[in-house]
Amino acid sequence: MVMKEKLFASQGGPIILAQVIDLSPKYIIRLIENEYGNIMGPYGEAGESYIKLCANMAQALNVGVPWIICQQNYAPQPMLNICNGFYCDNFTPNNLNTPKMWTENWTGWFKQWGGKNPHRTTEDVAFSVARFFQRGGTFNNYYMYHRGTNFDRSAGGPYITTSYDYDAPLDEYGNLNQPKYGHLKQLHDVLHSMEKTLTYGNISTIDFGNSASATIYTTQEGYSCFFGNGNENSDATISFRGESYVVPAWSVTILPDCKTEAYNTAKITTQTSMMVKKPNEAEDDPSTLKWSWRPENMDNFVLRGKGESTNTQLFDQKVVSNDQSDYLWYMTTVKFRKRDPFMGKNMSLRVNSTAHVLRVFVNGKHIVSQHAENEKFHYVFEKDAKFKSGRNVIFLLSITVGLQNYGAFFESVPVGITGPIFIIGRNGDEIIVKDLSSHKWSYKTGLNGFENKLFKTESPSKWSFESVPLNRTMTWYKTTFKAPLGNDPVVVDLLGLGKGTAWVNGNNIGCYWLAFNSSSDGCSAKCNYRGAYYAEKYQTNCGEPTQRWYHVPRSFLITEGVNTLVLFEEMGGNPSLVNFQTTRVGSVCANVYEKNVIELSCDRKTISAIKFASFGNSDGNCGSFVKGTCEGSKNAVDILTKECIGKEKCSIDVTAEKFGVPDCSGVARRLPIEAIC
Repeated sequence: MVMKEKLFASQGGPIILAQVIDLSPKYIIRLIENEYGNIMGPYGEAGESYIKLCANMAQALNVGVPWIICQQNYAPQPMLNICNGFYCDNFTPNNLNTPKMWTENWTGWFKQWGGKNPHRTTEDVAFSVARFFQRGGTFNNYYMYHRGTNFDRSAGGPYITTSYDYDAPLDEYGNLNQPKYGHLKQLHDVLHSMEKTLTYGNISTIDFGNSASATIYTTQEGYSCFFGNGNENSDATISFRGESYVVPAWSVTILPDCKTEAYNTAKITTQTSMMVKKPNEAEDDPSTLKWSWRPENMDNFVLRGKGESTNTQLFDQKVVSNDQSDYLWYMTTVKFRKRDPFMGKNMSLRVNSTAHVLRVFVNGKHIVSQHAENEKFHYVFEKDAKFKSGRNVIFLLSITVGLQNYGAFFESVPVGITGPIFIIGRNGDEIIVKDLSSHKWSYKTGLNGFENKLFKTESPSKWSFESVPLNRTMTWYKTTFKAPLGNDPVVVDLLGLGKGTAWVNGNNIGCYWLAFNSSSDGCSAKCNYRGAYYAEKYQTNCGEPTQRWYHVPRSFLITEGVNTLVLFEEMGGNPSLVNFQTTRVGSVCANVYEKNVIELSCDRKTISAIKFASFGNSDGNCGSFVKGTCEGSKNAVDILTKECIGKEKCSIDVTAEKFGVPDCSGVARRLPIEAIC
């Protein structure tokens, strides 16, 4: 960010709070600190001194607006300490004069390679926001509100995926994540309508017991109320000023006038959008891509065992590569004589490794690869290896997948191959060990294909169309395609590949790792929104690759002409399964209670059919609704067909008069709908 204009409120601009500072005449903006309080403890007195230094440095700039520091209970005055997390309703600033502010409401959680897809329910995010304002909150900001993509090598780590999904209200491609977007929008509208009361009102509370409470904001003009129920299991009935209100478990009801319920966090009255992938419909573009290929050239340095630098010590990968590449070669030579006690023994190579992925070669032959799992980034690799009399070349390829980027002393977390490394010979009970840790090791950063920019469309290197190999390690693949028609977001399906990197027209669209599946257990078809959220509470995608589809921004594409896709495959995969698709809303659903209005929208597409509609006590979820034991006397499908088909959006008033009065024996009546876009 560059601060060239007078944007602070003290200069007449709109910025009323600051968390970044201008430290150079060239207007370079830098962060003071973020969540340092979470990791400050291990630094002792030095940590406290550091945060004081940050505070003094910020104040010395005299920007004229208050400074905030996230997650910092030790915030020196006049710094304002503020909250990040899933919930901040119980947060209390360390200075009673500091407003209660929430800078990161975590709308979900990030994905990691080999992990499942975490989801945070819409109801719970809304509950966290409403509860925060019920308890005196003044400012709420989301992290993330719009999902993103970690293009190139920008993913954090270790093991954070290319897609930074985060289950946010806007998805990675800019589509609305419904119902989360719509339900939060309704909440924001209600809170905004109460702005004056929440800002200037006097606060009083009533405790009804069993985690139920009422909070009343009072001004001379009137009242606004929050009825909260923090019980995870049972609904609460609140009697207030002669009226009775039912507040579902783990929810907040908002009454802007303290009489009429305008919003409840557990009652979703906005649609759910089901996204679908469509095949590339570009004119004259074949469904099967035609591939060319070439191997990664390792001969010019690996077989000789010589790199860019040499030392009789094993170094951390960060030290050697300076984070200029994900790849670092460790190479050494070992000589055996025919009469050497190792010869004739069953021999193996043992490597103590902190490489995220380790690939082992002996005398030009790939032995095997191994990667860290379950966040255990220190492991021991040991496999049988054949050594010959004379000169043997050992080369180890250490591959990083995002470096450690958080925690105390995170810069000292090792990565790479720091040893020890042994050759072990066995003959019955006899074991002979040769320590290679202090051998002469040669290092080379990166791969030749990257240095020669094989991913560039104008790369002059020779590519072969003959006998395109499948499941071949360390291989480059290239193909061409036409941009999909229309304006829908474009994705490329990389199913069938192993691990590597992909480029479109020379733009790095990120790292892929489809060979690393998540575990097959721990997923659930339905999530109970009630109770405190944690990242493993509700997960999907068990037993599947963590990420399969990759965002290809249309700005990367040539609309009229040929586009190029290049893959570097490390582990071995099948590029013939790769294909381009577009993503769009396929169907929209709703399941709203009586006396509500529901709007259905196909997001610039028209509604083509009503797949399901029934007013009564139907059950199920979007895509699998089933009729219940009672139903309105009028045909709901016919009514919605007449009102919605052929339109981009339509609004339906859910009333018994409209759909016929069903006898549901006191059960609250709802209208489930599924419409096809």
